[in-house]
Amino acid sequence: MLAGCASTNGSVRQPSEPETVASEKALILPPPGGPAIVSVVETRRGNGVEQMLSLYTSSSVPGQNFLKVQFYGASGSNPGAGGASYKMISERGIFREAFAAAPGVAMARNNTFLQNSYGSFAYASGRSRAGDTCLYGWQQIRSSQAAHTQARNFGMIQVRLRLCDARASERQLLSVMYGYTVTGTLNGEIWNPYGEVKGADEVLGRVGSPVYPDDGGHRTSAIEIGYEPAPALRRQPRQVKAPVTAPMPAPIGVRVPLPDPAFETPAANTQPMPAPGSVQQAARAGGITVPSPDCIGDAAMTAACRR
Repeated sequence: MLAGCASTNGSVRQPSEPETVASEKALILPPPGGPAIVSVVETRRGNGVEQMLSLYTSSSVPGQNFLKVQFYGASGSNPGAGGASYKMISERGIFREAFAAAPGVAMARNNTFLQNSYGSFAYASGRSRAGDTCLYGWQQIRSSQAAHTQARNFGMIQVRLRLCDARASERQLLSVMYGYTVTGTLNGEIWNPYGEVKGADEVLGRVGSPVYPDDGGHRTSAIEIGYEPAPALRRQPRQVKAPVTAPMPAPIGVRVPLPDPAFETPAANTQPMPAPGSVQQAARAGGITVPSPDCIGDAAMTAACRR
């Protein structure tokens, strides 16, 4: 009885249930530029941890966009929590997940071999009746069987991505599978999911193996040795343009016309004055009576001037 009482200390333990954590504690992140993280729900397992990231959704397809990551490691890493089943991705199981994630959308698997920074991955895609594009991608990050040794490289990370968008294309949605980043890790080399780190290229630092700066550093693209300086260019004298003068404004006011040259008599001053009688006779011939200078004043009343 005393032993039984000693083993019970009366402490309160909260069972491991899903809980919301801050976005800064996400173990996986979408690429820069989105989609944005709405919330992060974390579930701790006896042999790892699982996080479900709800992403921004703009689609008429029922459901929420998400990025899900599962870490599988040592048993007992989270005491008090039940362990997750350690199983590989199967073709039948992944199709059930894809159709459940995008209900009502005819999803078709893409058979092209694809690979991102973490290895190979696959996806299925389709379009809804409203024209929305949906994508369901999956990836299993695990070292190869050849990398498994007695005490390392046994961990595994599984990733799921569900995206439906009313305006994005399939290629735009696929870019998220290439751009996401796994920020979490499993402690200990025994649970390393990536395998052995790839060493540097064997030609680095080796004599007789030049590396060129062009074409991505490919060793097959030789560089030209030596160069001939280009001739110096002679500077042309700068041409100064003549200032453009504005036309004179038109005069303001009434314009007085010049006399007509046809009526000018430049030789009038050199000719002798005609006799008074001849002027009077010429004026009468034209139908106009012009009085003689002798008929001005009192002489105008004489009989000669009245004619």
